[in-house]
Amino acid sequence: MITTELSKIGDIIQNQREFFETGKTKDVTFRIEQLKNLKQAIIEHEQAIVEALKADLHKPELEIYITEIGVIKEIDYAIKHINTWTKPKKAPVSFDFFSYSAKIYPEPLGVVLIIGPWNYPFQLIISPLVGAIAAGNCAIIKPSEIASYTSDVIAKIITKHFDPAYIAVVEGDVEASQKLLAEKFDHIFFTGGTAIGKIIMAAAAKYLTPVTLELGGKSPCIVDTDINLEHTVRRITWGKFINAGQTCIAPDYLLVNKKIKKDLIDGLKKCLKEFYGDNPVSSPDYARIISQKHFDRLVSFLKDGEVIIGGENQSSERYIAPTVIDNVSSEDSVMQEEIFGPILPIIEYTDVAEAIALINSKPKPLALYLFSQNKNLQKRVLQETSSGGVCINDTVMQVGVSSLPFGGVGDSGIGNYHGKASFDTFSHNKSVLQNSFWLDLKWRYAPYEGKLPLIKKLLG
Repeated sequence: MITTELSKIGDIIQNQREFFETGKTKDVTFRIEQLKNLKQAIIEHEQAIVEALKADLHKPELEIYITEIGVIKEIDYAIKHINTWTKPKKAPVSFDFFSYSAKIYPEPLGVVLIIGPWNYPFQLIISPLVGAIAAGNCAIIKPSEIASYTSDVIAKIITKHFDPAYIAVVEGDVEASQKLLAEKFDHIFFTGGTAIGKIIMAAAAKYLTPVTLELGGKSPCIVDTDINLEHTVRRITWGKFINAGQTCIAPDYLLVNKKIKKDLIDGLKKCLKEFYGDNPVSSPDYARIISQKHFDRLVSFLKDGEVIIGGENQSSERYIAPTVIDNVSSEDSVMQEEIFGPILPIIEYTDVAEAIALINSKPKPLALYLFSQNKNLQKRVLQETSSGGVCINDTVMQVGVSSLPFGGVGDSGIGNYHGKASFDTFSHNKSVLQNSFWLDLKWRYAPYEGKLPLIKKLLG
């Protein structure tokens, strides 16, 4: 394991500030070279990344490629569009500024800190790093120590392929994070839970450092009667149980129309058997819980409601079967915090107003899902709820569209990223107004006598 002496964190930041001041990172050609370098580094170390993620989370290889190594698509998207993103943009000016021209120049912020989570420990470090590089910054990245094998691989890859004066990795536990947060950065990007997000924001406030907080919350999934049941069941099952439910935008609980509830449950049973067999513990396609602490927290939720599918668990394996719980009350503990595991509560409704009211009684979620072909219902849910994003008739797939900004609202996060949004997150849009010398009207200069009627006319 590559470790960083915590006493050297200040030196790393200073070295990066000096490198940034050379102006090298502002060169678009340099940025493209570094993005290509990052892509090549990932390709070169594919197998090591796969093995690390298997060791940390028992991730199936296909899931690793589509949800972790697939971050390469973000790199390709940035390379394709970076020349457009970095060009100054003309801004319109009103007639009373007829002798002026206005432009907006995107410029890098400086030295940024990226703190990653453990659930998608590779992708959720690399994806924001792509934005930081594209925008022309230097970066320090702090992988999650909970996913220790992946943290080690990230450190080895970055150390081998990048100058630490440009991109550096700091590994370690809470002490390392605290040391980093005691320093001044030009931006802090954090992915994780709401509780830690508050700590990050408090630390950033000391230096008035801007933050992007990618958090989570209880993402609801409304299921109407006007659906293709087979497709609905398959998409919910995949979105909920991929990575053993340890996904910030996984459907956290189902709000199901009473008329279709039995059919949906029957469909879930059939689909889970199709996906993972009669005994999911033996399935090569089903992940494990990251740690004993998280396993114990999840098992405690099994006391709520009535387990109608799954419920089996093995502490030694950190295994919890794909589980569906019925007869859940909104006051139960499983409905009080983000589940972040393979447990899916079902709450029935007779009128969609009940579902909307329940969603609005909780903090704003990172994602909201609706399965319905009813256009009026789609419109109503969009208008009457607030969430970081919405996906209609599918789950989780919205995260893979680079042209869609991804981020939360309220308790589920601050700011967004992916594609152009990542570039914008790590950039400052500098406004530039330029006047010409060919004319200089005197209406704004003293003495002001006799000029007020003209000013009133211009303002009116």
